[in-house]
Amino acid sequence: MTAYAVGDLQGCHAEFVELLEKIDFDPGRDRLWLAGDLINRGPGSLACLREVQALGDAALTVLGNHDLHLLAVARGGARLNRKDTLDDILAAPDREALLDWLQSRSLLVREDFPGQGETVMVHAGLLPQWSVNEAAELAGEVVERLGSERSGAFLERMYGNEPACWHVALDGIDRLRAIVNVLTRMRFIDAEGCLDFSAKEGLDSAPAGFAPWFRYPRGDDVRLLFGHWAALEGQAEGARVRVEALDTGCVWGGSLTALNLCTGERIAVPSHRHRR
Repeated sequence: MTAYAVGDLQGCHAEFVELLEKIDFDPGRDRLWLAGDLINRGPGSLACLREVQALGDAALTVLGNHDLHLLAVARGGARLNRKDTLDDILAAPDREALLDWLQSRSLLVREDFPGQGETVMVHAGLLPQWSVNEAAELAGEVVERLGSERSGAFLERMYGNEPACWHVALDGIDRLRAIVNVLTRMRFIDAEGCLDFSAKEGLDSAPAGFAPWFRYPRGDDVRLLFGHWAALEGQAEGARVRVEALDTGCVWGGSLTALNLCTGERIAVPSHRHRR
């Protein structure tokens, strides 16, 4: 059995199939971790959803901001954005089954790997102030709400940049929104763990007083896997924690990358799109 982690698909279905062939992935033998953002921007969002769902228990995926955006549009009254490529999913005959499956995904997965120690995957990152156990519990709060009868009301109010700072005393929608923003949108934070939402490019775009979340030390030695930040091109320079950046910008003309979770080897296939 071999386990692989793959960065953001974002509708790059053809490249996903090529990558699975290149690593000789066998769902009866191997496992696949997907870092979220299965859909949107690329041409094969519907095919990506169906492909991952068909892998069954062989695939573990966390929710990314684009996945949550799809749920907010379909079930929370949010509007499509100009650059969205979600129409095929919204019009698909198996739409509801796909949305049910997506809505039941987690925001964090974790496992111990021999020789690698505890490995945790989220879409965007972990606050240095959160222990892994705390992060898992907080992620579970969001998953519980998404699986409840109040999920629609949550999806209606999920968007927003406030509160930008995490406090344990937060409650209600503010608490859930803050958790979602950390796990699915975070890039730059300050020393107090407050998020900046304006800068989305490379490391040089950090606002004054802010730094990439992985440049703040943690109190553990967990291996963290994340996607979300294509501008890093798979490199978390200056990291002060054990971290693997998985998003190598397939949808922007980069590549789609799989990380062997047992050996640390990276395997990639080039994008079919022109680099942007």
